[in-house]
Amino acid sequence: MKYETQKVALPFFMVAMALFALQIVFGLLAAAAYVWPHFMSEAMPFNITRTSHTNLLIVWLLIGFMGCTYYLMPEEAENEIYSPNLAYFQLGLFAIAGAGALISYQFGIHEGRHYLEQPLWAKVVITISFLLFLFNTSLTMLKGRKTAINMVLMLGLWLAAVFWLFAFYNPDNLALDKLWWWWIVHIWVEGVWELIMASLLGYLLIKMTGVDREVIEKWLYVIVGLALFSGLLGTGHHYYWIGTPGYWQPIGSIFSTLEVIPFFAMVVFAFYMFWKGSRNHPNKAAMLWTLGSAAVAFFGAGVWGFMHTLSWINYYTHGTQITAAHGHLAFYGAYVMLVLGVITYAMPQLRRVQPYNQVLNMWAFWIMTSAMWFMTFTLTFAGVVQTHLQRVLGMNFMQIQAQLDLFYVMRFSTGIFVGIAALMFIYSVFGPAREQVPATSKPLTATE
Repeated sequence: MKYETQKVALPFFMVAMALFALQIVFGLLAAAAYVWPHFMSEAMPFNITRTSHTNLLIVWLLIGFMGCTYYLMPEEAENEIYSPNLAYFQLGLFAIAGAGALISYQFGIHEGRHYLEQPLWAKVVITISFLLFLFNTSLTMLKGRKTAINMVLMLGLWLAAVFWLFAFYNPDNLALDKLWWWWIVHIWVEGVWELIMASLLGYLLIKMTGVDREVIEKWLYVIVGLALFSGLLGTGHHYYWIGTPGYWQPIGSIFSTLEVIPFFAMVVFAFYMFWKGSRNHPNKAAMLWTLGSAAVAFFGAGVWGFMHTLSWINYYTHGTQITAAHGHLAFYGAYVMLVLGVITYAMPQLRRVQPYNQVLNMWAFWIMTSAMWFMTFTLTFAGVVQTHLQRVLGMNFMQIQAQLDLFYVMRFSTGIFVGIAALMFIYSVFGPAREQVPATSKPLTATE
């Protein structure tokens, strides 16, 4: 570590990984309910397991973003974190709000809005924690060097906080509710979170490729411009069938199509910088997660999103398992893999050892990524069958579910492999660091 306060990131990474593991547990419980419909139906109904699964995803990713920011900000700003104690305090607040919301769900206490089920008190505490985080990191940046990396990152984080405020607005009219609800859910993941993704990707490439910062920053500005240009009006693909004016159908179709471009640019950006780079960085596992994130995000968010984003296609496919296929691979590629990549890069330095357990880490990458791909294909095929039976042939919903049993069994099986890979990853970065053999050491001879 170049700066002592970079160690502030460590507890954020630890909490994020604990919640990541818990998210997978609830995901397996929800997937099990598709295979065995009465599984834990009284102890923990499906709506509770699904709510817990999706909320944990958002919470641990936000905590992961905070940890990534606290790790890179001192290096980018060339300045220590403004207040490490404030960072620990706001992490405690965020964890209390997340844990309190999760426990309340188990007792049926929630606001009922997908992704925004948190009770009001939890939303208030999350807001306070987020504002403390922004205060701490913004002052750190303002007192130090301003780079494209930290400015784009802070822009994305501030915009995420601004759009989060719409979580407090809950109109009685259902169409209005859905209209503003997407300002949080969609504009986060397909708008301002892309700024966070691009800046973290740029930071890792600067550190691991040796390419000049000026080159990477030029690419970063282009990607950010494309993301905001396409993502904000691309929100229109959620407005097709909720009672909004008809002009959202062409607007949503056009700008949703353009959303593929920034994700494709990130793939070209990452692999071109890797090819152009002259530095043979020792942390191969971190580079694998970095390149993998750009590639999988392009397919999950870009290709799978485009597959059913045009209004005349979405008319048939919305609300089917095709949506679930797109959501799983997009979140995994764009945000999960990138946070895991930053953790893989940062942990050897936070623990002050050379890159360690890399083989185990890379096995975790390939098992988890392969399982997510298989899950995506499984859900895609299930969605195609569901679309035809439900929207074309007119069969009722429960009749169709019986036709999808095999797909649900395969989805549950791949979830188990995701869980195994997650445990492998967590052990590889937080487990014992084996002694490293120096690269220059000569091989042992038979007599030695």
